[in-house]
Amino acid sequence: MITREEALAFGLSFPDTYQEAPFHDNNWQLVRVRGSKKAFLWTYERNGYLNLNVKVDPEWRDFWRKTFATVIPGYHQNKEHWNTIIIDGSIPDEDVKRMIAESYDQVTDSPSKRIYEAVKLIPRGCVATYGQVAELAGDKKMARAVGNALHRNPDPETIPCYRVVNAKGELAGEFAFGGAGAQAKLLEADGIQVIDGKVDLHKYGIEVIDGKVSLRRCALGGYQPE
Repeated sequence: MITREEALAFGLSFPDTYQEAPFHDNNWQLVRVRGSKKAFLWTYERNGYLNLNVKVDPEWRDFWRKTFATVIPGYHQNKEHWNTIIIDGSIPDEDVKRMIAESYDQVTDSPSKRIYEAVKLIPRGCVATYGQVAELAGDKKMARAVGNALHRNPDPETIPCYRVVNAKGELAGEFAFGGAGAQAKLLEADGIQVIDGKVDLHKYGIEVIDGKVSLRRCALGGYQPE
């Protein structure tokens, strides 16, 4: 079960964040984003349990509330945009962290958000490299950030991170996408041939021209409309 210290440390692991106790009450510890000073993580104890308040996309708000009985409308906050997570051991730590990460993305123009939108542009039957995703997300230099973001993909069903390979067309390590061979199976289901852990980028790779996806080359390979 995640502790307050672990929750705060995870919140502070995101760029340009800092911790604050704004009410002169150590029970209330917040993590904010520098510059905007927007809080995305509130921590406090209530009724014997650690509580976390996180901002939430309205499209995901009810999903989390229905999935876990201990995710409720935001305590003392706008219930349209905030959830309260009651830490009683019933929610897996990875889901708690996912909700914190989503909250951070809600209050920032985060690179992760732009990366996820870029990955959604890769059509079925095609792959893109980390560098191409970075370019589509607006910054060619953040290829490493692409890898970090994809490893904490909040919505694998709509963000097809398995379609991203390295500059040689090589697949990710076996730990990704659910185990050994999982990425290859997902790509093969898209109609992409995987040989010795690699994809032929000339045949299946997208082209990025002026920051946009060009399917000209990919169309020669396995491109199939969704």
